[in-house]
Amino acid sequence: MRPDDANIAGNVHGGTILKMIEEAGAIISTRHCNSQSGEKCVAALARVERTDFLSPMSIGEVGHVSAEITYTSKHSVEVQVNVMAENILAGAKRLTNRATLWYVPLSLLNVDKVIEVPPIEYERPGLEAAGRKRYEDQKLERLETKHRNGEFILPVINPEQYTVGYSQSSLIHLVGPSDCTLHGYVHGGVTMKLMDEVAGIVAARHCKTNIVTASVDAINFHRKIQKGCIITISGRMTFTSNKSMEIEVFVDADTLVGESQEKYRAVSAFFTYVSLSKEAKPLPVPQILEMRYSW
Repeated sequence: MRPDDANIAGNVHGGTILKMIEEAGAIISTRHCNSQSGEKCVAALARVERTDFLSPMSIGEVGHVSAEITYTSKHSVEVQVNVMAENILAGAKRLTNRATLWYVPLSLLNVDKVIEVPPIEYERPGLEAAGRKRYEDQKLERLETKHRNGEFILPVINPEQYTVGYSQSSLIHLVGPSDCTLHGYVHGGVTMKLMDEVAGIVAARHCKTNIVTASVDAINFHRKIQKGCIITISGRMTFTSNKSMEIEVFVDADTLVGESQEKYRAVSAFFTYVSLSKEAKPLPVPQILEMRYSW
């Protein structure tokens, strides 16, 4: 891990870790889905389950990312990813992250065509049934999340400190070729890194301290984002406890090229952050204040 991977306190950005996790998941899913003869495809990220940041990774440490396919349905792949941090001077390793991701294989010839996934062999009875239950649960939750996608984060004029409007933030990004897959659509890891950046700004504005990602609740990828789109990543504080902050993040895409020009909700997620002292000890989090309006 290099200085440009980390914040001012030397902790590696959560978005950098998320991007590493997604790349590992995409590689193993794409490799598996092309393991049998047939139409070639690339695995596209559909959903990330809750991801816990168990321990911060620091500048100078080596990140080890391992991925394993744990379930396949007819058209999707579940991947478990673990991240280890290695201190090469001390020879010590520790687990920093665990994540579960879902991928869908898309044809290289037709991005709207989903390819059938080769089944895997399970090591012991019961694993397939447990995987099928996780599959059905995530499908239901994705459907519920879509009902909230009409919400937008509006600017607030002269907001009071510690209110939602005071810390809410947004970032605008033009999607270029380096952001995209072979299909010309944005890598899921690129999107997650930008989302974590915005969520981190919201948390830092609220606390004005060093902050780190503690966890990410399910990230749902509702629609693909094409090369040439302008995406707006918006974040707002939704909850504070004594030691943590929950931040909701939306990604909205504007299609500026092509036959249809529209704006749509592409991704949504909740991030949890904690506030740390210079000695990396947890600090109390200021509580959210209700916004007061003058008429």
